[in-house]
Amino acid sequence: MTSYYWNDWYSGFGYVLWFGLIVLLFSGLGNWGYTYRAHRRFAAFAGPKDALDILDERYARGDITREQYSAMKSEIAVSHQQLRRA
Repeated sequence: MTSYYWNDWYSGFGYVLWFGLIVLLFSGLGNWGYTYRAHRRFAAFAGPKDALDILDERYARGDITREQYSAMKSEIAVSHQQLRRA
């Protein structure tokens, strides 16, 4: 007589499928966690900052006033245009 509750998922080697599913779940979560931390750690070292980025940061911190910011921004824009022409 066969019981419907004890089918192939619970008897014989059916538990191997559940074990494999759990292993895949944990390895996927571990891989996601590792890559998430690695990308956050090295995102700051993505590349050199542009002059406008540094100027924006200084203005956001309050190191310079609005007038100084606009004057420096126009100077940077002029120097970029001169470099493109050369």
